Amino acid sequence: MAGGYLITLYEYSPLFYISVVSLCFVVTAAMVLGWFGFDVPVILRSSDDTESIQPTPEKQMVQVTNPFSLEIGSRSASVADGAWLKPGCLEHCVLSCFWGCEVSALQRALQAHQGGSRFSTPQHFKEALHRFYHHGQSYYISNEDREERYTCIPADQGLSDFGPLPRRHYPLVAVLTLAEQEARDTYDIVASVTVIHVPDDIYNLSARILFQYLLTSRGNMYELKALFMSANISVESGHPDPDPITRPSETEHEEEEAAGKVASSVEDDEEEDDQGWSDGQGRDCVVCQNAAINRVLLPCRHACVCDSCVSHFKHCPICRAFIQESFALTLGLAVNNELHYEQH
Repeated sequence: MAGGYLITLYEYSPLFYISVVSLCFVVTAAMVLGWFGFDVPVILRSSDDTESIQPTPEKQMVQVTNPFSLEIGSRSASVADGAWLKPGCLEHCVLSCFWGCEVSALQRALQAHQGGSRFSTPQHFKEALHRFYHHGQSYYISNEDREERYTCIPADQGLSDFGPLPRRHYPLVAVLTLAEQEARDTYDIVASVTVIHVPDDIYNLSARILFQYLLTSRGNMYELKALFMSANISVESGHPDPDPITRPSETEHEEEEAAGKVASSVEDDEEEDDQGWSDGQGRDCVVCQNAAINRVLLPCRHACVCDSCVSHFKHCPICRAFIQESFALTLGLAVNNELHYEQH
């Protein structure tokens, strides 16, 4: 019967016959390739393919406590007028500010820490950056101190900018280290290095944090990066506020990936939303709109789905980036200012 139909179709229109046969061949070939695990265009996939999607690999994380946080102060900042910084620490610490630090010198110092030098005190950083910065200042910060600190370059140095782009100097590098040896023996994270852009006469982009690194007592280095959360949740590299949010962050370095604590900036119209996060309820999954968001997708760092939905997708529902890995977003641990990093 099928043969007779094809003969009749060929007699009616040879071109139409060839088109129909070619289409049947392509669809059949795509189905066979799909059964054997080959990737095929979405338009050719069967509606039942969602059941055969492999689950997203889960990254194993380890919890650690981050005793440091640093934010740019609320007042305006510039190279000529100085900058205000707002540290927040769980233990007594020392804030060291290095103005005009050479990019290559800071990179060498961070590599030296990973190579075995183990920078954990202000003196270690001063020796590593010796003669490679214009001006340095240090402040003692108690664990209950939340006041902003003012730092500036002395006027007699006459610095108003750090030269044309691309630059060889960072405007400001702020380093937080634990003040007491007992605390350094307790915490795995012993230093926080924050690279800050400060506007000047040539490059007047507003003050902002460029990079934040955490150094551990074992010679590891992690970079804190922001997560992308649901609407009305502002996420930054955070400080230990009463109701922060815990989130992961990818590192740029070869063998480690870190996840850092972040805090939501609390506005009057966002207090109810932030309270939901601090209570462990979270926002609704963007897919099922039922369960709370508790998975973070990598490498795009979108926190937008729940445990049940993450296994049904190969691409992020927000940005459509391919999902390589995911890990659990543990909101209940946020109040303890905890971090998560990859376990090897």
